[in-house]
Amino acid sequence: MRNKKIREKKLPKDGFFKKIEELKIALTFDDVRLKSGHSKTMPDEVNLESKFSRNIGLKIPVVSAAMDTVTEHEMGIGMALLGGLGVIHKNMSPREQARKVARVKYYLNGLIDKPICVRKNQTIAEILKMKKEKEFSFNTFPVVDDNGRLEGVLSKNDFDFCRCGSARAGEVMSKAVITAPKGTNLKEAYEIMLKNKKKTLPLVDKENRLAGMYVFKDVKRITMKNPAGYNLDKKGQLMAAAAIGADDFERIEMLVEKKVNVVVIDTAHADTKSVIRTLKEIKKKNYKVDVVVGNVSEPESTERLIKAGADGIKVGQGPGSICTTRVVAGIGSPQVSAIYNCSKVAEKYGVPVCADGGLKYSGDIPIAIGAGAHCVMMGGMLSGTKEAPGDVIFRKGRQWKLYRGMGSIGAMEEHKGSRERYRQKSSGKKALVAEGVEGLKPYKGKLSQVMFQYINGLKRGMGYVGAANIDELRRKADFVRISGAGKTESHPHDILITREPPNYPIGD
Repeated sequence: MRNKKIREKKLPKDGFFKKIEELKIALTFDDVRLKSGHSKTMPDEVNLESKFSRNIGLKIPVVSAAMDTVTEHEMGIGMALLGGLGVIHKNMSPREQARKVARVKYYLNGLIDKPICVRKNQTIAEILKMKKEKEFSFNTFPVVDDNGRLEGVLSKNDFDFCRCGSARAGEVMSKAVITAPKGTNLKEAYEIMLKNKKKTLPLVDKENRLAGMYVFKDVKRITMKNPAGYNLDKKGQLMAAAAIGADDFERIEMLVEKKVNVVVIDTAHADTKSVIRTLKEIKKKNYKVDVVVGNVSEPESTERLIKAGADGIKVGQGPGSICTTRVVAGIGSPQVSAIYNCSKVAEKYGVPVCADGGLKYSGDIPIAIGAGAHCVMMGGMLSGTKEAPGDVIFRKGRQWKLYRGMGSIGAMEEHKGSRERYRQKSSGKKALVAEGVEGLKPYKGKLSQVMFQYINGLKRGMGYVGAANIDELRRKADFVRISGAGKTESHPHDILITREPPNYPIGD
């Protein structure tokens, strides 16, 4: 059976957490440090591949949070290009969210099964306007008739050398198009494109109806075994994830249509009747997507969700830097203990756990994974990057970007999705109970530069532990509890820092 328990193995950290539990104490990142151990692996030699859910792999164990100031399609693309995954938030209409998922999926393409087409009587100005409005990043459009038969192809060259925007596509398009029959595989397409020196290869059926299209740069990349380390699905497209709410069936239908790889039932408290009902209904419909469910912080909740069909569990209730759930509602477990306790249960069923929230420094990543997580979800640590939604604000001599909790008053006033996440769907805008704050985070620049520091901090931690891969880190990790003085000692002290390092922010 899918949820059959796997035999439990005793790990070095079990003794540590058993003693902590006996003391009736729960710990978070600032309370612990990993023990160093004998290492045969240099940090730059470690393997960072892991999982977000049963069938969704990661090249790096990092996922961006489904927050409206963190993840839309730009972050989703950026994360997947770096080997991770972005969960597109649901503070928008189902149609708009599905469109953003499509932007991620079609950023790179092996086979484009439904190319965006134009008609030969459309003007070049009309096509360029559509391209701008829909923010298409590509420049090649098959030209088809009303019955879907291929008549030509518009390429970047055709646009560049067009004298007048009023010219029709039929006048400008390339008519001598090399095509291949429907069903042509990737390897065959590569050889045809090499032989004919063509960057696009439309596929047609026996009646010349368009049946798909290959793009050379993506076909070559896939054929060359993805040397860049992108996180790709079996079709060579970027992995994409999106958040949904309880009973959000219209949304998931649209997301599945756009080839989303994994959906996240994203609520502040997932161990509820409505979430479990939604999870079971999704599984009954047998969509070809994994379902990750969150958030929880107790092992019993983890087991209930796995038995209901969850392919992954998201752990964390209230640890985020913009979350006030613990002080407003008085609930939640400190994050390291929550990760350990929930992952011990999930491990028995072979279900991955994602540690969501509470991270401040790169060193918190190996701690979270060492405690049992397969990956971490970042919100605040990725906010303020170029790829995060929102404009850059100049204030007090520094650049900033807006960052807010999904339970903040602003987010809940603007979006029904936020109200649903915090179970205030029927509340009026003047009767909201905030479980988050909103504010500013320093502008950090490109995502790739920020992630370089985080990933290399993780690699250093693995090197100290002596873990060659993520699974070894989860199995080998052991902890010590540190005092307040130990925490102070862990940070720079007795010095006036005159230059802020890229991996140790001091100016937030």
